[in-house]
Amino acid sequence: MAQMDFGKEGWTPARIGSLDGKTYVITGTSSGTGFEACRTLLSKGASVVMLNRNPQKTEETIAKLKGEFGADAKVSFIEMDLAALDSVRKAAAEVLEKVESIDALICNAAIAQVPQQNLTVDGFESQLGVNHFGHFLLCGLLFDRIEASGGRMVMVGSAAYRMGLKRIKFEDLNFDEKYTAWNSYAQSKLAQIMFGFELQRRAKAAGKKMTAQVCHPGAAKTNLISTSAGLMNRIVWKLLAPLIAQSAEKGCYSQLLCAVEEHVGEDTLYGPTKRGETVGPVGACDLEAHALDRDAAAKLWAVSEEKTGFSWSL
Repeated sequence: MAQMDFGKEGWTPARIGSLDGKTYVITGTSSGTGFEACRTLLSKGASVVMLNRNPQKTEETIAKLKGEFGADAKVSFIEMDLAALDSVRKAAAEVLEKVESIDALICNAAIAQVPQQNLTVDGFESQLGVNHFGHFLLCGLLFDRIEASGGRMVMVGSAAYRMGLKRIKFEDLNFDEKYTAWNSYAQSKLAQIMFGFELQRRAKAAGKKMTAQVCHPGAAKTNLISTSAGLMNRIVWKLLAPLIAQSAEKGCYSQLLCAVEEHVGEDTLYGPTKRGETVGPVGACDLEAHALDRDAAAKLWAVSEEKTGFSWSL
């Protein structure tokens, strides 16, 4: 499919027609960009399956959405904690049992700038574990269902991939030496982006009907920093967000583009295009070369299969 220029206003949900009969699975939807993506998809008639770790908060979110769109709004919930691979496996099995067709899986959930090294139950640095390994496994487990409908997998990365070491620290994935919140977060987001592009290449080479797309939300007013970052970063974000960040609603545009837009490109990172790609019209962003390092991506794929215990058929 040929990529198109969305004009000076960029891509917006106004381009979305009826999504009646379509089903979208989204991680991390109880607030922020994930919640706003749900709102938009429901408003277009789609069915949305939420994958969240907090049942109580999710039920409150569903009640809010049904208050807006009616009791018949097609929104449901499956509990999943990306920080635990067993939880991901259980959730994926439940998705396969309950969801007959998936038009897109949006890998939106994330944690950011964890101030001190924290390991998941599986022994991964928490940001790499949640943001990349958990999603890598989920995508693998749901691949055949998405392929059957010619659907998409959407990796929600971050412009932070341009920061930190600008590489995957294969020799010390957990940052056991010289852990910093920024370097580890940047690595996790680079991993997501590299995985998305590698999945694009492998699926195309295998002649699969499904595709993968990669995006980032820019600077959006969400609770991502406040729920996982350290005190200083939380204070700085609270002061700066009103000045530099766009709404969570606009922050979800890029993931919606990747999930539903017909004209999308390969090796393309979608997101806001103004002010250092933090805000503004959504379209194709500049992409730094290290995100397209094929050797590193292939190595990351192999390491990810080993760490998650899941071997893809690609």
